[in-house]
Amino acid sequence: MIGFTGSPLDRADHLRADPERVAALARAPGSLMAKLTLLDPVLDEDGRLAWVEPEGEPLAFLGFINGIARFALLSGERGAARRTSGLSALLDRMPPDEAATYALARSLVDWHARHGFCATCGGKTHPIRAGWARACAACGAEHFPRTDSVVIMLAEHGGDVLLGRQPAFPPGRYSALAGFLEPGEAIEEAVARELKEEAGVVATHVRYVASQPWPFPSSLMIGCIATVADRHITVDRTELEDARWFSRAALAAAMAGAPDAAFGVPPPYAIAHSLMAAWLAGQ
Repeated sequence: MIGFTGSPLDRADHLRADPERVAALARAPGSLMAKLTLLDPVLDEDGRLAWVEPEGEPLAFLGFINGIARFALLSGERGAARRTSGLSALLDRMPPDEAATYALARSLVDWHARHGFCATCGGKTHPIRAGWARACAACGAEHFPRTDSVVIMLAEHGGDVLLGRQPAFPPGRYSALAGFLEPGEAIEEAVARELKEEAGVVATHVRYVASQPWPFPSSLMIGCIATVADRHITVDRTELEDARWFSRAALAAAMAGAPDAAFGVPPPYAIAHSLMAAWLAGQ
């Protein structure tokens, strides 16, 4: 399963326009609220997301799991939109379905914390639709949580794969290249542009593999594999610290965590890890 997918939540969209029903659910015995420390999850001993009785205002209605209403507190306190130093260890402990539910709660809470004012007139906004939108008290404009589209891709040529590393990566880690889609751009065009800009390689064919919600703060990662015309690399040093070609055997060793692996790979919850597994499998 690709990271941050597979949540069992029934989002119950039909209830979002019924504030009285949602308020009643928040007060009902057995309803639960995700326990977060700012934006980080609080886990129980099994690595599952901790849930507590709903309290505080405003609350966002996430949906139902096993018939139980689930909420998140929109506290207004802004945590770090980027990952904290301890978050990776927490995510490694979480079952995939739990991580997916957490990703939703994190993205929604963070969006509200960053959108207290109207992008149309600058007036103050407040949550509506059970926490799935905000309305401006001054001009009446409604704003909805946004998802930023990102292409993330492997480049292949002659049986080898092109990977890069950013200075912020842990020592020795290499990963897929990535970048935001720009206005008026198709997925395939964005893949080709990013590969050309970051590594100087020319894509001749692009195939889609899979997608992933990425809650840092709220993106949709669109995973692709591109065949490129040649192996000549020109690294954009403003984006990457390094980029190089790796053989299939080298990637297999890195994915297996072999002691003599030439490099490290991203964690299993990252779609880059899933792309590497798909490439090794010939997909």
